[in-house]
Amino acid sequence: MRANLRYGKNQRREDVKSHHYIISFDPRDGPDNGLTVDRAQALGEKFCAEHFPGHQALVCTHPDGHNHSGNIHVHIVINSLRIEEVPFLPYMDRPADTKAGCKHRCTDAALRYFKSEVMEMCHREGLYQIDLLNGSKNRVTDREYWAQKKGQAALDKQNAPMIADGITPRQTKFEANKEKLRQTIRAALSAATSFEDFSSLLLREGVAVKESRGRLSYLTPDRTKPITARKLGDDFDRAAVFAVLEQNAARAAEKPAAIPEYPRHGKTGIQPTKVPQTAPKQDGVQRLVDIEQKMAEGKGRGYERWATMHNLKQMAATLNVYQEYGFTSPEQLEAAVDTAYQEMRQTSGKLKTLETKLQGKKELQQQVLAYAKTKPARDGLKAQKSEKARAAYRQANESNFIIAEAAARYFKAHGITKLPARKALQAEIEQLISEKDGLYNTYHEQKQRFKELQTVKRNIDQILRREEPRRRKEQSHER
Repeated sequence: MRANLRYGKNQRREDVKSHHYIISFDPRDGPDNGLTVDRAQALGEKFCAEHFPGHQALVCTHPDGHNHSGNIHVHIVINSLRIEEVPFLPYMDRPADTKAGCKHRCTDAALRYFKSEVMEMCHREGLYQIDLLNGSKNRVTDREYWAQKKGQAALDKQNAPMIADGITPRQTKFEANKEKLRQTIRAALSAATSFEDFSSLLLREGVAVKESRGRLSYLTPDRTKPITARKLGDDFDRAAVFAVLEQNAARAAEKPAAIPEYPRHGKTGIQPTKVPQTAPKQDGVQRLVDIEQKMAEGKGRGYERWATMHNLKQMAATLNVYQEYGFTSPEQLEAAVDTAYQEMRQTSGKLKTLETKLQGKKELQQQVLAYAKTKPARDGLKAQKSEKARAAYRQANESNFIIAEAAARYFKAHGITKLPARKALQAEIEQLISEKDGLYNTYHEQKQRFKELQTVKRNIDQILRREEPRRRKEQSHER
């Protein structure tokens, strides 16, 4: 309130007095990556200091979401008024964005920049992440979310007397209208090979699809206004729909004729192509315990009983993984371990190259922003009429000219004769961050696969070493 009175801002009822940002972490980050409330609070405070300098701020961390999703999240609330002059940041595009007494502007460019920085922070801290810059497959709005919650609560209340009487309700899960529409569209997409087929299949369900200006919209019987694909999610826009239709058409053309004597049972329609399995769908296998060594170290009978049971479970899990991968010999497993390691190293090399390129672009962006911030001082020097006036002006604005000369040396050292546009440079950085995000997730999957195969190999080697004395004894008896 004192800051607002000092600068004469935020005095009217309709003025935007604060901005509220939320950084929400994956629920798995707690058990898997060691994320705690204190660590999240520290990350939130650092993010706030770096990206909202000059603003009074409140940073508060909650251990759980209001819907009990189990995700730690950080609230950042800033006074819309800036009380200190700040450096020129990448999301700023006006001189007023750096001055004290001016207000923060939440633009689309600023939101994209903040999302890219959150992705970078999660990558740097070893946390789970998604591509925040390219939308989501299913886009659920707050209105749809709360409609789902209220509908489920009403359905549970309606079913409670039936459950108490031992009667199984016909419907136990409430589905919002948009979710029903998503399922209808997905079902039509799985069987259609052209847009005409797609449209006719939807019409059978009472849904009309319309294409206008390169965008799709869907009209359900209970509505007079169609629902745009953008409100349903990226999986339902024109590009995604036509990509699936092209894949379906290609698979239909390559599909061999069915053999009448052996009809295929199961679901009809075109099914998605089964991708090669990269990891078994099971809990991770753990290493066997060397019980003899542990007992020699002084472990007791209780530990021996636990280790015996543990080894039995892990031997079964090892055999399960071995069979799921389709290995037929230890040599084949060893080759798979080597291949997984090489793939992981190759992806790691690509990731490091991309990180180096991204770091170079960010460094260039900092120099471009610093040089742009000194433009008023450089223009003021040109406006001076005499050498004495220029010397006095230069001395009065010495810090600006030091920054400008340092940036000029950087440009010359890197052979940059024409400065890139700030928006184009930011877009390039965001694209690199998206590529880095996908590559990081690929590396994480490959690393998990390598570790799993390595554990399986170690367990099998240990089992074979244990069996070796018994085999030798049997062979000696046979002789």
